[in-house]
Amino acid sequence: MSLRSRTAGAALALAVPFALAAVPADAAPVPDPDPFAWTDLTPTYTATADYQYEPFAVTDGYARAAADACDKDGQGGAGYHYVKASAVGSLDPAEPAGLLYETDADGNRALAAVEWIVRAGSGTTAPALFGQQFQPTTVPGVTGPVYTLRAWIWKDNPSGLFAPWNPTVTCP
Repeated sequence: MSLRSRTAGAALALAVPFALAAVPADAAPVPDPDPFAWTDLTPTYTATADYQYEPFAVTDGYARAAADACDKDGQGGAGYHYVKASAVGSLDPAEPAGLLYETDADGNRALAAVEWIVRAGSGTTAPALFGQQFQPTTVPGVTGPVYTLRAWIWKDNPSGLFAPWNPTVTCP
């Protein structure tokens, strides 16, 4: 057996247990994008890690919207919206315009997702990021129609990484 074959076999033997451990046995298939989406989101993790502590987001220019997006017709919620006006229109993975929080068991705000927000005008088409098409909607704290893309990078979403609503998010 050649060295290349043994190396490939060893790599496969090491990778399979990790891959199986990452998926619970009773997990339903999730309609997520290609496996490299998580890698593409690395700059987003890095840029938003400090915002897990909600006061840091406020200090950095994110303002809490007056309204919240909770329980969208039984589809779940999005949580408490915090929007950074200067980032609206950004397609930079490291600069999402919105942060979505929920209240944790201790009564603190816990970062659940990030959101890119682009204004929708007449004749504009929905942009794409991470291979995902933005969806037309409205966002609390942003005037007028917009296109958005949410990524549930800080809280698991059974509906998918880029799903607009998370059935496990509630706003007490």
